[in-house]
Amino acid sequence: MRDFEIDVQDGRRVAIIHYWLVGMRGGEKVIEALCRMFPDADIYTHVADPAKLSAVLTKHRIVETRIGRLPLAKKLYQKYLPLMPRALEEIDLSGYDLVISSESGPAKGVIAPPDAPHLCYCHSPMRYLWDQYHVYRGGAGLMTRLMMPQLAHGLRHWDVSSAARVDGFAANSNFVASRIRKYWRRDSDVVAPPVAVEDFAPVAEDELGDFYLWCGELAPYKRPDLAIEAFRRLDLPLVVIGGPDDAVNKLKAKAGPKTTFLGKAPFSVLKDHMARCKALVFPGEEDFGIVPVEVMASGRPVIAYGRGGALDSVVDGLTGLFFEEQSVDALVDAVERFERSGLADAGPHACVTRAQDFSEVKFRAGISASLARIGA
Repeated sequence: MRDFEIDVQDGRRVAIIHYWLVGMRGGEKVIEALCRMFPDADIYTHVADPAKLSAVLTKHRIVETRIGRLPLAKKLYQKYLPLMPRALEEIDLSGYDLVISSESGPAKGVIAPPDAPHLCYCHSPMRYLWDQYHVYRGGAGLMTRLMMPQLAHGLRHWDVSSAARVDGFAANSNFVASRIRKYWRRDSDVVAPPVAVEDFAPVAEDELGDFYLWCGELAPYKRPDLAIEAFRRLDLPLVVIGGPDDAVNKLKAKAGPKTTFLGKAPFSVLKDHMARCKALVFPGEEDFGIVPVEVMASGRPVIAYGRGGALDSVVDGLTGLFFEEQSVDALVDAVERFERSGLADAGPHACVTRAQDFSEVKFRAGISASLARIGA
């Protein structure tokens, strides 16, 4: 058992608010860590699918808002976004001593009791309302494109006004903290999300491979297309891990002969490739980006686009290097610079040491400091 899995709650009643619980991704890992900090906390969410949640979460009392009672809510929950502000305000938090909201979808807009401090841990202000609004609208269907301008306008007003209800913010990266200042006009502490760094480890030097690695969901904003085209030009081996299958098939058609697709691989395969790769290729702009930390915990360096959360985790010239333009040419140049840099042969110590700064222990310390600053 991890030494941070048991904590003492000191008698306070704690409510944790999360936008939706329909899988186990980065946001849900944060909720797991909060649940270990507050083992008797109640969880409130718009929609929950217990079959897709970890035992850490399901042993807590989980309460859905009225969104969870709407038709096909577990699949169509995002379609009900305009109804979520009112659903949050209907939650009765009377009797709670502390409220912690987890924001990426609507969560922070609850009405906390007057004597209960409210800390919002923000993964990102809702990107489909703010900086990525035109991207999301451009990729939506006709009906959604027609409805978004009016719906988003009202939601933005609520999003800003509900930020005033929060006593303090913790952002998962400096990148997110800058967007909180821009859109909500609020300052925030920076508390990196918890990464299970203890689950990863380096391999012996003679077990290292000669391939580069790209892994994650094959979503357009993560820019797997840049990696695939760059390595086709470079004629170097690249292993791609991730789905969905339709994205794999589209990208295969554009890949060079030395690019291998493994699809959605089990954790054992992913962990093995992280530890043996020459470097991770990370061309997307992420709010934080857990994968680079996992790869560094495996002792390997990262070639990353020099924006977003990667700036908080990767140390240029020590645990990896950055490229400044999100283009194939810039990535090709970065890989060529990496090949000359000697980082691939530098040993795992610097990467592993850096990854320890993003452990759950560090997250707990950061959350505790943020709570103290708002009098909790």
